[in-house]
Amino acid sequence: MSVKVRMTRSGSKKRPFYRIVAINSDARRDGRPLDFIGHYNPCTNPGTLSIDTEKLNAWIEKGAEMTDTVRTLVKKFGK
Repeated sequence: MSVKVRMTRSGSKKRPFYRIVAINSDARRDGRPLDFIGHYNPCTNPGTLSIDTEKLNAWIEKGAEMTDTVRTLVKKFGK
């Protein structure tokens, strides 16, 4: 099993809110995560991203892979 750093959806209908988590790659989208790393709120203008960079770097050192969406957000917000 490989570990991915990806987003899980929260929030209500038409008001999304995403948590950035470390999770097994074969788990469902909103399954139980191994660790919470941060969150992303696209509803604010501009969108807000909050990431614990220490946790993110620790998971990447352990071999976790970021999904394309998370990688793009991290680059965009310069975290």
